[in-house]
Amino acid sequence: MARGTLRIYVGAAPGVGKTYAMLDEGHRRRERGTDVLIAAVDDRGRCQTAARADGLARIDTLDGAVDVGAVLQRRPAVALVDDLGRTNRWREVDAILDAGIDVVTTLDIGELESLNDVVSEITGARPRSTVPDAFVRRAEQVELIDMSPDALRRRLAHGNVFPPDRVDAALANAPVRIGNYFGVPAVFDTDS
Repeated sequence: MARGTLRIYVGAAPGVGKTYAMLDEGHRRRERGTDVLIAAVDDRGRCQTAARADGLARIDTLDGAVDVGAVLQRRPAVALVDDLGRTNRWREVDAILDAGIDVVTTLDIGELESLNDVVSEITGARPRSTVPDAFVRRAEQVELIDMSPDALRRRLAHGNVFPPDRVDAALANAPVRIGNYFGVPAVFDTDS
């Protein structure tokens, strides 16, 4: 049996639309007649993201972990797995790929293993978990999902990234110029 293919939507920051893009891809494939299954998605309370998951088959996660056994038993053509950087999630995805099932997933750029020290140095906090670069390099497609700092600020202000009661704290604790360090537009610019 051939290994499944891996597509990763990578973003420089939370809220740029990685999960939404993954769900859009799921709908496009389903409309072409492909059997698509949501194996894990976290809408983080975002109404638009939650609505975009509607109409796609879904299994429940096991305390946040992908129920790999249920995915393998269901055998979809494509599994949608949000948050590749979550603890051990890349291993769950690897098992699904080994079973010949294609996977579409999301990843924050700061969760790449090789950037762990850089992210830690810039933000003062170490990412909770990371994904080995070798695993990401095996992806057939990696697509950058990004938006301008102003657009991201608007999304934050409208409560489209975090609940309204967390917006001020998120902006106060935001990494300064982290995007410029990685060669992409800055997510937050404190000079404005």
